[in-house]
Amino acid sequence: MIRETERSAVSGLLVLPLLLIGAAFCLFAGIQELREVNVLPGVAWLVAEALLLVGLGGFFVVNPNEGRVLQLFGAYRGTVKKPGLRWANPFYTKRQISMRVRNFESAKLKVNDNDGNPIEIAAVVVWRVSDTAQAVFDVDDYENYVTMQSESALRHLASKYPYDGGPDEVALRSNVEEVSQALRAELEQRLAKAGVLVDETRLTHLAYAPEIAQAMLRRQQAEAVIAAREKIVHGAVSMVDMALKELASKDVVHLDDERRAAMVSNLMVVLCGESEVHPVVNTGTLYT
Repeated sequence: MIRETERSAVSGLLVLPLLLIGAAFCLFAGIQELREVNVLPGVAWLVAEALLLVGLGGFFVVNPNEGRVLQLFGAYRGTVKKPGLRWANPFYTKRQISMRVRNFESAKLKVNDNDGNPIEIAAVVVWRVSDTAQAVFDVDDYENYVTMQSESALRHLASKYPYDGGPDEVALRSNVEEVSQALRAELEQRLAKAGVLVDETRLTHLAYAPEIAQAMLRRQQAEAVIAAREKIVHGAVSMVDMALKELASKDVVHLDDERRAAMVSNLMVVLCGESEVHPVVNTGTLYT
């Protein structure tokens, strides 16, 4: 791997006046020598003029949050990051690399989750170039590399977790933060070789595939109804137990097993029923 080496470049604001003044002087001196038929000195001044004009090709601009990767005949010579008008060897090639924060939003990917259910998933990856040398030399096209690796990591992540999990199980739908952190960790490992730093990842779309969405919705509704019923029954049993204990401890009434069972049955119907209860008042004795 080629690691980034930050390099300083001469301020172009200092070099530009010197080159212009030197070029003007060489041109004037060369013309004067040729007028006086001093061929060799005149040609020498004109050659110096040409070299100074070539030197104008060494100017380049570095914008904030950008870098210029310098190469000389294919060899890496460093990266200039200090903003402003700069000057370097005119024979350097100067490739501009943006180090600004960028977003990549994946398309909706259709994959199977850990339970084999087809789902649709999409995510946003916030990234930036941290090592310009690696981004240029270690991968072919670092932007395309980010795209391909992000989608590949998202597919792998979706197949690693179930869509819906148990109470102690990490799931895509119920543990969005944990899943997003896992995606970021995997992307950081994949993109490190391209000199790319991942700042943030987050899921933007998560749903069952259309062909099973209705069936899964009915299953979720059924599970919700069952969970609600379990809670209602648990509460009703607790209340019945409390009522019987209170009646017994305060010596309000003495019930045999048959009457106790009838009272429990009536209380469970009242507490667990969905419709309004219309009680029947017994005006006789307890045993008639």
